[in-house]
This record gives sequence, C-alpha cells and structure tokens, in this order.
Amino acid sequence: MYHFDVEKAQKQNTVHLFCISVILLMGLGLVTLYSASYSFAARFFMHGNYFIIRQLIFGGAGIVLFIIFSRISLSFLRKCILPLFCIAAALCALTLVPDIGRERYGASRWIEIGSFSYQPSEMVKFVLPLYLAHLLDKKSDNLDNFNSGILPPVLVTGLFFALIYMQNNFSTAVFIMFNAIIIFFLAGMRYRYFFAAVAMIAPISALLVFTKEHRVRRLVSFLRPDWDPLGAGFQVQASREAIISSGFWGKGIGEGTRKVASIPEIHSDFIFSAYVEETGFIGILLIFALFVIFAILGYKAALDSKTVFGRLLAAGLTTMIVSQALLNTAVVSGALPATGIPLPFFSAGGSSLITTLICSGLIANVARTGGVTRGYESSYKVMEMEADYER
Repeated sequence: MYHFDVEKAQKQNTVHLFCISVILLMGLGLVTLYSASYSFAARFFMHGNYFIIRQLIFGGAGIVLFIIFSRISLSFLRKCILPLFCIAAALCALTLVPDIGRERYGASRWIEIGSFSYQPSEMVKFVLPLYLAHLLDKKSDNLDNFNSGILPPVLVTGLFFALIYMQNNFSTAVFIMFNAIIIFFLAGMRYRYFFAAVAMIAPISALLVFTKEHRVRRLVSFLRPDWDPLGAGFQVQASREAIISSGFWGKGIGEGTRKVASIPEIHSDFIFSAYVEETGFIGILLIFALFVIFAILGYKAALDSKTVFGRLLAAGLTTMIVSQALLNTAVVSGALPATGIPLPFFSAGGSSLITTLICSGLIANVARTGGVTRGYESSYKVMEMEADYER
C-alpha cells in the first residue's frame, strides 16, 4: 500500500510540474506576442491589442480544453477515435471546396464561414497520433505482418498527407508524416519497413519540392542567401539580423525595433526573432530550458505509462510539439529553408494554440493515469497491476 502511495505521489508531481511548464510557456508566449504584434495591429487594424485579445480568447478556450483532455477517460476517448478521424478528414477536404476553403498566401489551409476561420491541419496534429497510438497498440503483436499490421496505419497517414498536401501546405504535410514515422518507430516497427519507408518518402518529397515555384525559390534562397535578398530570402535574412543585433541581454521587452516593419509575419511564424531581439541570448536559454523541461516531463509520462497506447500517445505528442519548436527556431535563424510552421505557445493563431493545449492535456492525462484504458486489456497486464496493488 505504501508503494502505491509513493507511485501516486510521483505521478502527481510529474503532472504538476508539467502543468507549470505549460503555464510558463503560454505566459511567456502571450507577453512576446503582445510586444511583437502591437505596432502591426495598430497600423493595419487600428487597434494595437487586436492580436493579443484574440490570443487571450483562444487561450482561455484552450485552457478549458486542456483541463477536459487531461481528465477525460482514455477508454472513452479511444471509442471516439473513429468519429474524430472522420471529422478531421472531412474538415481537411472542406478546405478544397470553393466558398468554404479560404486561400491565403497561395495555400487553401483555412475553412472560413463568416468571421470564423479554422485550420483543419492543426486538428490532424493530435488526431493522427491518437489514431496511430490506438491502432498500433491493438496490433502490437502483429507488426511483423505488413498487410494487417503496418498497412492500415500507413494508409491513414498517407490519406492525411495527401489532404494537407492538396491544400498547398507541403511543410505541414511533411511535418505530420515525420512525426507519424517516429510513432511507427517507437511502436517497434521492423527496421526493414522503417528504412523502406524513408527510402521511398525521401525522393518523393524531394520531387514534390520542385512542383511549386515558391518552394524552389525558398530552397535556392537557403542555399544561396544572396541570390534574392529582397524577395524569397528577405524574411529570413531580416530575421537573422534581428537575432544577431540582440546581443547577450537583448534590447529589453517592448524595445525591439525590427518588429515595426522589417520582418513580415513577425507576430506569427517569425515571432521567435522578435523574442530574441528583446531578450537576447539569455532569452534563448530560457525558452529552450522551458521546452527541455516540457520534453523531459512528456517523455517521462511516456516511459512511466503502463500501456503501449499511453506510451505512444505521450511520446508522439511530446515529439510533435518539441520538434515543431525546434523546426520553427531553425527556420527563423536560417538553419533550415523557410516553412509555415508556427512556434508552439508563441505564434499568433487560435488553431495552433488550441491544438497545442489539447496535446498538452493528453500528455498530462497519460502522466496522471499511466495510460490505463479499461476495456483494452491487451495493452497492459491486468494481473500484474492487481498483484502490485495487493503487495
């Protein structure tokens, strides 16, 4: 009984620390967004608080969803996976329907009805890991059989990749595919399947890069930054200059100058450059420390999970959020070609913030429950759990 109490206390500590890391990241993100977006919002929307008010509204809704998904029964959630899958696929398809899908910056990523807009690809970021964790848990003893064990989840992943790619959202499609491969790998997919998938996806992705002119221009600008400094390379180059000018301590919160007009979309995908300009190298250490703590606690929840489902879900969602942060910061600093991937907790956008908080809620749920799902006894050893409890 004493062992049970200690284990319960450890779970609670993990959950509490994880929630604190989420709160700190979200709070820092709101402060950064307010500073980065005020001038732009005042100039184009006649209201300097335009973006921060919207972010606070979405943040409030996201916190409610965080609480719900951190407390919801995982058994019930697994029963809802098929409806969630169908809704996510249908919403992604709706972006391609005229008068419903809204095209911005050459991509049809949004559904817009009246004043309401939503980016369905963000929903896929938690629905697909949830679906893969569920399916690979059920098929954990059958992963040697390609047709019945590997092919079904591969087809589902391919479906979402195709739907998002048709929105002209190549970067998000590749990002989702990458995280799906990580989940397959963690599930114990045989190396021959893993290497075959990488060998097939890599040349296809390289080929798809050359199907759109803007992708080629971004790639060439990355390889040769001086090729088009006022065109395709302007945004990244301006971002790098803002980061370099920050120094060790930064210019101070609210004192950055590059956010005024130098960097397009600085309140969105390039908000990291505004943050670094004002907080400097110390700020970089702080944000990376918070994401490292987030990652450690998320992976701890996965390792402590008593089920395959919980382990894959927590690890998959943690990898998704952390890799998204690493990808965004790498792009903004010029280490990778430009993409449309936002910085979790920081970038303006209700769809991204709500999705990040839902994913965080699910990680907290696994940390709290150990990933146990009644009715899916194949995913954990009930007799061993009962024996541990009796001891």
